Amino acid sequence: MTARRLPALPSSSALLSAEDEAALTDLYVRGTPTNTVRAYETDLAYISAWKFLSFGKGLVWPEPEDVALRFLLDHSRDLIGSDEDAARVAEVLIERGLRRTLACPAPSTLDRRIASWRAFHRMRNLPSPFETPLLRDARSKARRAMAKPRVRKSANPVTRDVLEALLTACGDDLRGLRDRAVLCLGWASGGRRRSEISGLDIGDLDRSEFKEDGSIRFTLQTTKTTGPSPTLILKGRAALTLETWIQVAEIKTGPLFRPISKANRVLERRLSADGIATIMKARLKAAGFEDGFATPHGLRSGFLTQAALDGAPLQAAMRLSLHRSVAQAMAYYDEVEIADNPAADLLD
Repeated sequence: MTARRLPALPSSSALLSAEDEAALTDLYVRGTPTNTVRAYETDLAYISAWKFLSFGKGLVWPEPEDVALRFLLDHSRDLIGSDEDAARVAEVLIERGLRRTLACPAPSTLDRRIASWRAFHRMRNLPSPFETPLLRDARSKARRAMAKPRVRKSANPVTRDVLEALLTACGDDLRGLRDRAVLCLGWASGGRRRSEISGLDIGDLDRSEFKEDGSIRFTLQTTKTTGPSPTLILKGRAALTLETWIQVAEIKTGPLFRPISKANRVLERRLSADGIATIMKARLKAAGFEDGFATPHGLRSGFLTQAALDGAPLQAAMRLSLHRSVAQAMAYYDEVEIADNPAADLLD
């Protein structure tokens, strides 16, 4: 069979219509979280390129059911070694940096791209083809076929004993003080994501109650949680550690956490999310843990795991962790060894 010649793929920007650009702008105006907007942009560029390569046409609204079904089928299987059109399309997408490999995408990646596609239909008040019975049934079967063992974002949770070891390994210099404040805030406020920690500004903090009761409240401006920006609290040692960092580093305006130069000077720019990962890796090594023991997500899983070990109500833990799914948060409680479950000692 003669291979079909694919159409030349224009630049990503050329594939987006004026309506698409306006829709993206509207997302910003309506206060969608930054990470979600970034995902929408990436997914729309990918879907637009995929359709152009597969059908020689741009996106239309609403999208035909057969196009949505083709997208689902092309992304629910491995294309390694295949000479199908789907594989050739995928190769071009890889060349353009829009796709990584010919292997079957992770179910979560496919779910996110479909969710983005559906979101753009909703913004136009149009029905999504993914809501039809055929697509819903096909998606359900594809999800089962693609099912893989759950992979933890962190090999191990950073429970209280691990956190204490990391804090001890920070030392007493300026960099150690900053790292201790990062870890304390990240863990004690409910297990913050590294982007949430990095995104904090000094202006997001309310320290008016610190001298009175030793607490600091702060508002998350950068978070995956939708709706009004949530307000959280730090108490006790965590709040004291953060306040000490603010005073010693003389943070008056701008980013709360910042890089420190080799000359031991606090820089003006923001510490990146990757910088949080570097801190975690360095402090784990200094504390004697093996490589890969945990990632920054271990602060999040560790907080919930410790809450389960201490018998804290799930709802109370979720109020700080900001999990929207009870089932997702409950998974950490379920993973606690049954012999360590406080409920097992109710009689005694």
